[in-house]
Amino acid sequence: MKDTVKIKFEVGGKPMFFESGLLAQQAAGAVSCGLGDNIVFSAVTTKAPREGCDFFPLQVEYREKFYAAGRFPGGFFKREARPSEKEILTARVTDRPIRPLFPNGFYDEVQINNMLLSCDGQVDTDFLSINASSAALTLTELPFRGPIAAVRVGRVDGQFVVCPTHEQMAKSDLDLTYAGTAELPLMIEGSAKEVSETDFVAAMKIAHEAIQPIINAQIELRRQLGKADKVIELPKADTTLIDKARELAGEELRQALVIGGKIERQDKVNSIKESLKAKLLDVFPEMTDTDYMHAFDELEIEQLRKNVLVNKTRVGGRGFDEMRELKAQVGVLPRVHGSAVFNRGETQALATVTLGPRKDSQSIDAVTGGATEKNFMLHYNFPPYCVGEVGRLGNTGRREIGHGNLAERSLVPVLPDNYPYAVRIVSEIMGSNGSSSMASVCVGTLALMDAGVPIKKPVGGISVGLFTAEDGKAELVLDILGTEDHCGDMDFKVCGTRDGITGFQVDLKLVGLRWDLVEGAFEMARKGRLQIIDFMEGVINAPREEMSTYAPRIEVVKIDPEKIGALIGPGGKVIRGITDKYGVQIDIEEDGTVNIFSSDSDAMKAALKAVNSITAEAEIGKLYEGVVRTVRDFGAFVEILPGKDGLVHISELADFRVGKVEDICKEGDTMWVKVLDIDRDGKIRLSRRAAMAEKDAQAEAEATD
Repeated sequence: MKDTVKIKFEVGGKPMFFESGLLAQQAAGAVSCGLGDNIVFSAVTTKAPREGCDFFPLQVEYREKFYAAGRFPGGFFKREARPSEKEILTARVTDRPIRPLFPNGFYDEVQINNMLLSCDGQVDTDFLSINASSAALTLTELPFRGPIAAVRVGRVDGQFVVCPTHEQMAKSDLDLTYAGTAELPLMIEGSAKEVSETDFVAAMKIAHEAIQPIINAQIELRRQLGKADKVIELPKADTTLIDKARELAGEELRQALVIGGKIERQDKVNSIKESLKAKLLDVFPEMTDTDYMHAFDELEIEQLRKNVLVNKTRVGGRGFDEMRELKAQVGVLPRVHGSAVFNRGETQALATVTLGPRKDSQSIDAVTGGATEKNFMLHYNFPPYCVGEVGRLGNTGRREIGHGNLAERSLVPVLPDNYPYAVRIVSEIMGSNGSSSMASVCVGTLALMDAGVPIKKPVGGISVGLFTAEDGKAELVLDILGTEDHCGDMDFKVCGTRDGITGFQVDLKLVGLRWDLVEGAFEMARKGRLQIIDFMEGVINAPREEMSTYAPRIEVVKIDPEKIGALIGPGGKVIRGITDKYGVQIDIEEDGTVNIFSSDSDAMKAALKAVNSITAEAEIGKLYEGVVRTVRDFGAFVEILPGKDGLVHISELADFRVGKVEDICKEGDTMWVKVLDIDRDGKIRLSRRAAMAEKDAQAEAEATD
C-alpha cells in the first residue's frame, strides 16, 4: 500500500484533488478534498452497534478553522467553540445524501469529522464537505453504496456556472447544491430568484454531468491505495417474525392507516401494536423488545405503502394530488409589528414579524468569505407540545436551524430591494403533522404582508412525497403527512411565487431518484404552490399600506459622505447626543445614507431637523436664522449652519446707510439672512437687508389672505 496518493482532476474548469495517506492514518478512512487553495479534510471512524440500538447512528460534524484563512477567531475567546449556524447547515447538507447509501438494518456507529483546513475566501466550501466525506467512506470497508459527489451551480447572465465564486454568486439567480451517484440525483438544496421548473431541471443535469470526474477520482483513489473495488453483499433478512406479524395483524393495521385524524390513527395503531406483541410472544417467547420494534415498524411501512401502491389509497382517503384543508388569519397579536396563523390540516404555524434599524442585522463571521451580515432572519421553533408530547427543552436543535434556514432563503428573493429595516420572523410551530417548514414559508409571507413589508410577491411552499415498489412502480403524493414521510421514500420541498422557484430541499431514502420522478415532483409541487398562493391572497391580497403603530418609522436622509464625521462627532458625541435627547436610533452607511428610526413622530421630526442642521449645505436664495459670531468694521460673520458661516457686509445689514455694524447687531445676536452667493472657494455672501424685505413681503401676503 502506498503512503500518500493524490488524484488531480478538473471540475467546472477549476483544479480539484483528493489526497489520502498523509493525515489521520488511524482513522478508518481519511481524505483531503481540495478546490484551488480550499481544502476540506474528512475522517471516518466506526465501532460496533450499541446493544438494543434500533437506528443508524450516523454523526456528521463540520468545523471551519479560522487559521484556514489566516485569521484569529473574533470575540473575547480566541478559540473555535460551539458550531456556527453555517457549520451546522453544512453538516446537515453533508449528512443527507450520505445516509440513504447505507443499507436498512445497519446500526454500526459511524462518525464523520470534517474540517476546513485552507480557504481562499473566493468560494463556499460546503459542497467539498460532501465530496471529502464520500471519498473517506469509499476508502473504508463500511457498506457505503457510493461513491457520491456534489457541486454548486449558479446562473449568471443566463449561463450556468459550476463551482461559482462569491462574486459570481452575487450576480446569480440560482444557488443549487447538487449531490448524486454516478447514475441519479440524490439531493438538492438551495435558493433561486424565481427560476422555472424547466430551467431548474436543466441546472440539475449540468450538475450531474459535472460530478462524474469527482466520482471517478474517488474510485481511482481507492485503487491507487492498493484496495480492491468494494463489493457490498447485503445479508438476507430473516422474515419469520414479520411474516407472522403480517398474518396476525397486517390487514387490521392496513385499515387503521387509512384513518385521517392523527390522534385517532395513532391510538388505533398503538392498540394494534400492543395486542400484536402479546400474540407474537406466544409464538416467539424469545422475541426481544428490539426485535418487535423493528418488525412492527417494518410492517407499518409495508402496509401503508401497500395502501398507496396497490389500493391507491392515502391516509385520510385524500387524492394523490389533493391538499389538506387550508386555514389562515392575520393580525392575531396586538403589539407585534405583524402576525399570522397558517393551518394546513393538522400542521399549524404562528409567525411574528419584528422590524428594527439596520444595526439589529446579524453579523456573519464566515471564514469562507461572502456576505458579512444579513438583515433578514427567520427563526423556527419546534416545541414538544406541537406533536402532543413531553420533551426536553434546551438549545436550538440542528433540525430547527435547518428548517428555519430553508424558510428564510425561500423568502429572501421577494424582499424589497435596499429595504432600510432589519426584519426578523419567528415561526412557532403550534401543531405538526407534515412539512412544518413549508408552513413556515406560508405563514411568514402572511405575517410580512400584515406588517406592511412591501414584498414583491407572495411565496408558497409545499412538499411532495414518493412511494416506490421493487418492480419500478412509483406514486407521487402531494402535501405529505408525518406518517407518509416516515413510511415513504422522499420529502421533496419546493417554495416559490407564481412565476418560479425561490427555495428547495430534497430528503431521499432511495439510492437515487429517477429523472422522470424529478420532473413529476416539480410539476406537482408547482400546482400545489399555486393553490396555496390563491388561498393566501384570499386572506390578505397585498402588503398593508400602513405599518403597525408600534413599528418604528424611518426617515432616510442622504448626506455628503464627507459630513459623516461631523454627524458622528468626536468619540460619537454628536450622534449620541441626538439619539439620547430624542429617543431615536440612527444608522449611517458609508455612502452617506442616514436612516433615522422612531415610533414617535414628534421625536422623528426633531431628530431629522438636528441631523439636517449638522449636515446641510448652504443654498443660494434660501433664508436662514443665523447667529452673529464675529463683528468687524466691514460687516458681521453669521453662522447659518453648524460650522458654516458667511459674511453680511455692512452695506447689506439694512435698507439704509449703516454707520457702525454695532448699531445693528452684536456677537450672539440672532438674525435672518439670505444667501446671495457662494463662490468657488465656498465663501458665503449673506444679506440681512434682502432677508428682511422677503420676510416683510411674506407677512404682507399672509395678511392679505
